Amino acid sequence: MLGLARLAVHLLPAAWLFAWADRPIRRLRRFAGEETEWVAWAVDHVGSHRRIAALCLPRALAAHAMLRRRGIASRLCLGVARNGGEISAHAWIEVGDKKIVGGDEAVAFTRLAAFGAAK
Repeated sequence: MLGLARLAVHLLPAAWLFAWADRPIRRLRRFAGEETEWVAWAVDHVGSHRRIAALCLPRALAAHAMLRRRGIASRLCLGVARNGGEISAHAWIEVGDKKIVGGDEAVAFTRLAAFGAAK
């Protein structure tokens, strides 16, 4: 899924990606236990390999797709931060109040947009 997300970021317009991420979930499982941690671990583990080295947006898209496929409602969030004179952007995934993918870095960023089931 991470490979597909990386291709999608490079080949598809951003409007298409975020429209896909904002679609309503078809089937919703209310009680998702440790599956969210497994998805986060898998995306972070594969994305940190030297050959893949996926940035935050492909990781967030892959995790969002994997959670949707399991019936777990998630939000893909985009944020910005100012560091001196530079502006940086970040993408992360939230499930409920918990930030699971890219959440450690997300503390320093102000959320500008959220796409997904529970806004």
